[in-house]
Amino acid sequence: MPSSAQVASAPPEPVRVPLVKEPWGIWKTLATARRNLLEILPEMAVTQPIVSGRTGKRWHMVMDPPSLRRILKEQVADYPKSVVTKNILRPAIGDSLFVAEGQHWHWQRRAAAPVFSMRNIENLGPVMTHAAERASKRLMAASGRATDLYDEMVTTTFEVISDVTFSGDEGFDRDTIHRAIDNYIDQTARISLLDILGLPGWVPRPARIMSSGALRQMKRVADQAIEARAGSGRPPSRAPDLLDLLLKGEDPQTGRRMTTPELRDNLLTFIVAGHETTALTLAWALYLCALDQTVQHHARHEAQSVLQGRAAIADDLAALPLVRRIIDESLRLYPPAAMLSRTAMRADRLCGREIRPGDTVILPIYALHRNRLLWEAPDAFRPERFADPAAIDRFACLPFGAGPRVCIGAGFAIQEAVIILATLLSRFRFSLVPGRLPRPVMILTLRPQGGVWLEVEAI
Repeated sequence: MPSSAQVASAPPEPVRVPLVKEPWGIWKTLATARRNLLEILPEMAVTQPIVSGRTGKRWHMVMDPPSLRRILKEQVADYPKSVVTKNILRPAIGDSLFVAEGQHWHWQRRAAAPVFSMRNIENLGPVMTHAAERASKRLMAASGRATDLYDEMVTTTFEVISDVTFSGDEGFDRDTIHRAIDNYIDQTARISLLDILGLPGWVPRPARIMSSGALRQMKRVADQAIEARAGSGRPPSRAPDLLDLLLKGEDPQTGRRMTTPELRDNLLTFIVAGHETTALTLAWALYLCALDQTVQHHARHEAQSVLQGRAAIADDLAALPLVRRIIDESLRLYPPAAMLSRTAMRADRLCGREIRPGDTVILPIYALHRNRLLWEAPDAFRPERFADPAAIDRFACLPFGAGPRVCIGAGFAIQEAVIILATLLSRFRFSLVPGRLPRPVMILTLRPQGGVWLEVEAI
């Protein structure tokens, strides 16, 4: 149990990204963006509804919920994903759901939507529970010393996504997939000068060309696993996994099914998004619980009361409201996809500002979630904000996006995060390691640079 002094003392503010207070030129912007994309955000972005400028080409950062509703829902066809986003992601995941536009996106979404139904997500719950048990065993062995919880959560969530994607495929080389994904995010997903200048995608980006060998190998491994499954079928004794469901999936309007390359690109999208983003959410949540021992104490009490020593299961989610609020507040403070961008296709006006065709429209989710016009004490960790989700503007909190292109795996991610966090909080106490604070750095996702080092104590 924490001491009365621990419970009574106010926690310090969580770590945050330093924002820009003066105009920068192209070279400084590029150097900073390659190191940490969020550090190019102007401080005005947390005090204004829109900020505009020109760095190579015209851009607008939008933090206004009604305007975000227009971009993401009402006029979504007029604001497709930007050329920069497509240039960065297409080499790894092709024209999958995350990148595709128009009819190519629509039919894939219709074919994949049943895969992520609530029933199918709940059926995958045992995989998440087993991963939580395995993580508990590893942390039990580390009890009494400092451990990098980010590294542990990456291991845990990759176990989940690989088990629910290629379950039972012992010949599937998971390490190759994992290494290729990490290499791509660390090296080739960094923005280039050509991106900032707005050059088209057919102009080569040297770093992305150099990574093509690892990407080709990753795709070959996935293709082989897909073709082997399609040829052999699924043993009747095993529950269907994501690959089985996608193989059976079809567009209800046309009957069209995905080809092997389309299956592979979407599966790789789910693997990247399905383990990286959830690992980040859990790592940041554990850091925040270590920062605020009072919140951790109450969440542990809730989890222990519900679980009674066992690991959490999907059916427990409704009985774990505080654990869910911790996840929601972690996603607010440290959204994995902390910055999105769109390209305006038509003339428009947002917040009274002229938008021209070709302008880059940036959705800085990190700044939106900390905007002082929308949130009280926005830099503070307060899970109670989400006690009544209906009181929060739908377009003021966008960790999974919104509108027709809302993240298809949001329900999967939330279920997984709550199961794992509740299980760990019920069994361990987490404390900060002096001098080892994480640093929020965004390349493709918002990662804790240096890891999340916490003291782990079994209860």
